[in-house]
Amino acid sequence: MAPAAKPVRPTTWAAAEARPPRRRALGRDAIVETALGIIDAEGLDALSMRRVAQELNTGAASLYAHVSGKEELVELVLDLAYRDLVHPDPDPAIWRAQVKDFLRQARDHLVAHHDLARAALASNIPTLPHQLDAAETVLSLLRAGGLPDQVAAYGVDLIGLYLVASAHELSQRHSGAVASPEQDQAYLDGVRAYFGSLPADRYPVLVSMIDPMTRNEGDERFDFGLDVILAGLVAQAQSAAQSSAPPALGRVDRAGDTP
Repeated sequence: MAPAAKPVRPTTWAAAEARPPRRRALGRDAIVETALGIIDAEGLDALSMRRVAQELNTGAASLYAHVSGKEELVELVLDLAYRDLVHPDPDPAIWRAQVKDFLRQARDHLVAHHDLARAALASNIPTLPHQLDAAETVLSLLRAGGLPDQVAAYGVDLIGLYLVASAHELSQRHSGAVASPEQDQAYLDGVRAYFGSLPADRYPVLVSMIDPMTRNEGDERFDFGLDVILAGLVAQAQSAAQSSAPPALGRVDRAGDTP
């Protein structure tokens, strides 16, 4: 009977420590998830194809079989950030509340990933599945509100710009994934102190409005912007229905008023 094979052990601790780490199975999903992890930990500027390859214990050249380059990788990471959004079934009775809830959720998903929203500023047309799912949901909600197609089309573009700009602004307040209330307060205290140092004779209105301009009550400011946008879209739809003409943003009527 042959003796049982002995386990293979390193001869010294140094030899054990020198073993290369086991490679993670290489594929697009692994590459994108690793890239998102780098952004979460260190920010968008830390991302590179070489850095992702190092994290996966491979060479940068091997990534190009799955991703064409950093530009595509960033797009894929942005799409991944939208993966876990919960999409509501449009309800005409509460469509505005559904829009606001969904956009708060989308904003929070972006802000949770360090400064990823900065990349979203340059990616203004959805082309990947989860981004398209989000656009489909917002358009469906706007339609549920009775908005005609052209108003809804302009609306989803405007809402997207507002969402990304708001997420970018929030992400700049801190270095990390999610700001604490203390970080937010420290940021705003700094803004208030700076405005308070302005010469009141030159900037009398700014100085007199420090408190309302730096008010920070939960989602109040974000919701205010959404309310203004949605009310404007409804007004445009009503104007278009009355005139039976395509909406023209900024159109001036005969009385010289902008509708």
